[in-house]
Amino acid sequence: MARQLYELVGRDPARPFSPYCWRARMALAHKGLDAACIPWRFTETDRLAFARHDKVPVLVDGDTVVADSWAIAEYLDRTCPEAPLLGAAAPHIRLIAAWVDHTLHGALIRLVVSDIFTLLDEPAASYFRASREARLGARLEAVTADREGRLPAFRTLLQPLRVALRAGPFLGGAAPDYADYAVFGAFQWARVVSKLVLVEDVDPIHPWLERMLGLFGGLAGAVPARG
Repeated sequence: MARQLYELVGRDPARPFSPYCWRARMALAHKGLDAACIPWRFTETDRLAFARHDKVPVLVDGDTVVADSWAIAEYLDRTCPEAPLLGAAAPHIRLIAAWVDHTLHGALIRLVVSDIFTLLDEPAASYFRASREARLGARLEAVTADREGRLPAFRTLLQPLRVALRAGPFLGGAAPDYADYAVFGAFQWARVVSKLVLVEDVDPIHPWLERMLGLFGGLAGAVPARG
């Protein structure tokens, strides 16, 4: 069986947007491995019953099924040890991934959540509105109101990333590792779903984003930004 990666999409199956799916997609490319994209939508939990999981990404590699982006990275390092994603730095990379999960994603969702809704067809759109409004305690449109006015605070939040990138072109040093993919997944998520400009051209983060978009023959950059 060809390797498969179940990825979150909206109306357009060619525009995967989950930050966690992008971590997995970039991790596979890092290892030089191909995987067919299997489009998956928010309300299709029954299609993941075989994985005993209700979220993507899910990697199917022959008879092996791996759910969760971090578990996929660990699996890829075990089965393809060349060009490690984690290696001895795994505890430190886990800290970076946790910062992304709990801080960066938390800030981003309040800037782009109403844009995500517009990418979805029914019944995913109704599910998304109901579940996210319950989680965020407000209408989606109210959550993202005055988001341009909140951009300076968001950009200040990114200062640790600027400091880390002073040491080299990637968070992994001379070459990217899973820390880069964990952080980049958040920016790619926002890039695909929203027109909002998160990082200005003069920001030191901008060249890193351009490098990430160009990796692996422009894998991430080939998915158009929200127009």
